[in-house]
Amino acid sequence: MALSSDKGLPGLSGAYRLRWKRRRFLFRIWRKRHEITSIVDRTSDIRRDSILLFSTVRNEALRLPFFLAYYRKLGVTHFFFVDNESSDGTAEFLRQQPDVSLWHSAHSYRLSRFGMDWLGWLLWQFGHGHWCLTVDADELLVYPDCEARDLRNLTSWLDTKQRSSFGAVMVDLYPKGPLGGSSYRAGDDPTETLSWFDQGNYRSSIHAYYGNTWIQGGVRERVFFSDQPERSPTLNKTPLVRWNRRYTYVSSTHQMLPRHLHDSFDLEGKTKASGALLHTKFLPIIAEKSAEELERKQHFQNTTLYQDYHRRLASGITLWHKDAAYYDGPQKLVECGLMSKGDWV
Repeated sequence: MALSSDKGLPGLSGAYRLRWKRRRFLFRIWRKRHEITSIVDRTSDIRRDSILLFSTVRNEALRLPFFLAYYRKLGVTHFFFVDNESSDGTAEFLRQQPDVSLWHSAHSYRLSRFGMDWLGWLLWQFGHGHWCLTVDADELLVYPDCEARDLRNLTSWLDTKQRSSFGAVMVDLYPKGPLGGSSYRAGDDPTETLSWFDQGNYRSSIHAYYGNTWIQGGVRERVFFSDQPERSPTLNKTPLVRWNRRYTYVSSTHQMLPRHLHDSFDLEGKTKASGALLHTKFLPIIAEKSAEELERKQHFQNTTLYQDYHRRLASGITLWHKDAAYYDGPQKLVECGLMSKGDWV
């Protein structure tokens, strides 16, 4: 099994403190609502059974054609985007899409909790009662049998199980050669360019405060954080939720409140189905993106730690190693223990 589990401490019983923390986040979202401006509003097209997707983007014109096609095929019926000052035609492209509602913000991505304040307001306004998928433009959700059964099938099944959330492990995909050494065109399937992943170096514990399964490891820890594994990127996410106005994300989609929504992983794979987010960060544009982030300093809190990370990405480092696994479809991740079919039949 790829995921090793450390039970750790049980979640703290401070329900009162967590309740007030959730309320403070909701108040913060309400205060930040003026930081986004509507550009195109097609929300009148949303129906009661619409499945919605929410994302903050900046300069993602290369990824978005496949991203939209992929999620449309998967069953998303309406998209919400907040564009954070793109300069590559991203906003112009999104304005032309008939199933997209678009907002703009010129404010700090980092000070908006990395876009979660902005998306939180849109989720509060439009997500209530809907199954909502919150992902980045470089994340593609997969789950067992997703080629044959779309999100309508999955969410209907989750409703029958009285489950309000669906967890996913972020799986970084990378090329066999040096970063930047391959080619990619808008509209191509990124998994054909990024076809490899780490399969056996993940670990988990239970977060003492939020009570969620906390997963780390994979290629970024192996290559960039081997001397400080505790600082490596967090890989657990809860991207798919039947939304309620009382809910809020805390840190990206890694954590949320109320914390019972975290009960979406079964690392033994026996009861709860879970998915994966294919992370396509390492497309050939990674050097350009990393150089931009070194200048903007909007994607990280620890400047010293992540400056070195982005410098190495910009240098064209090779992530592949002899124990890498070849990605040939979602079933491969089930076989590696990175996602679970559980009782999803």
